[in-house]
Amino acid sequence: MNKRNRGLLLFASVIAATAAFLVMPAVSYAQSEPDEVAPAPARDRMKIPTIPGVPRLTVANAKGGIAHMMPNVQTADRIKRAVAAAGFANAAGPLYYHAGGSIMTPGLQIYTIFWVPATLQDGSAASMSNTYKTVQNNLAKYFAGHALTSIHSQYYQIIGGVKTYINGLGKDQTDSLGGTAYAANAFPARDSVNCPPSPNCLTDAQIEAQIHKVMNLKGWTGGMNKIFLLYTPEGMESCYDTNNCSTNIFCAYHSYFYVNGKAIIYGNEPYATPNGCQDGGPSPNGDAAADSAASIASHEISEAMTDPLLDAWYATSGDENGDLCAWDFGTLTWKRGTANQMWAGHYFRLQQEYSNHQARCKLVGP
Repeated sequence: MNKRNRGLLLFASVIAATAAFLVMPAVSYAQSEPDEVAPAPARDRMKIPTIPGVPRLTVANAKGGIAHMMPNVQTADRIKRAVAAAGFANAAGPLYYHAGGSIMTPGLQIYTIFWVPATLQDGSAASMSNTYKTVQNNLAKYFAGHALTSIHSQYYQIIGGVKTYINGLGKDQTDSLGGTAYAANAFPARDSVNCPPSPNCLTDAQIEAQIHKVMNLKGWTGGMNKIFLLYTPEGMESCYDTNNCSTNIFCAYHSYFYVNGKAIIYGNEPYATPNGCQDGGPSPNGDAAADSAASIASHEISEAMTDPLLDAWYATSGDENGDLCAWDFGTLTWKRGTANQMWAGHYFRLQQEYSNHQARCKLVGP
């Protein structure tokens, strides 16, 4: 074989190998997609066995509600160590689709509500920095248009025999802030029975009532493409029930309720305090609480997108996509190693989200 023919053969081999490499991801994605499992109403998750000493992240309360918690730093570490010691099957993924469960539909809209009256329940001053509010609004505005969010495009629902993936993200949507409200009405009196651990504490019923009140005042309506995030000032704790409070278990949670047949998907976002809801990492915006709150909100939005009614995507342990990557920020490549996201000139340090396709935590979608 002459030199020219050998060169052509080598070139053809390279092209063939390159083509094979380019199609491999699609094959591996199909192989890695887990089987669907039997229908599971949200409350069926309460039947998942727990590891001794590890709190449930999906909890039900006496009024019939159900919510999913984001563990604080200490709780997340305790869960990881206990899960590893117990050898809990598939605790680190994958996520499974539970037949009949719902995802958030296209056209994501994030509504921010900052409830900051003059005082807390005990009469002490209530405050929240302008930076805190700005960072949360920037997160909501640009969330749908970037790579982190595209991770969720692999997840779907099957309703009435129709398979629908989460979409309408990336370049298709560059503004996901549906609206914002600054509420200054006084906090209700503390419920000492259902909210026991702090002199300043809101129950889930009070949180839902405030969201509904603001929606009525603003003319906002519910729907499966909308999530309402309620932010409260430093010093204001909250409890989903008497055992699950921001003082000891969670940094935030997502849940839902219905008004006139429409789902109101919401996130309770207490102030990100340094005693459990900040990890001590760098702060790209010079406000550790604001930057931590943004990552916590990103966690809740991501989980709500894939599991808004708590009946769709979760692991055998009951964990959702955000839980599997809680407090894991990956590589910080922006703003001198303080951020991992740069959206329209705004910097964030956001936790990674779980990708079934790559079987690990990622900052960029498939």
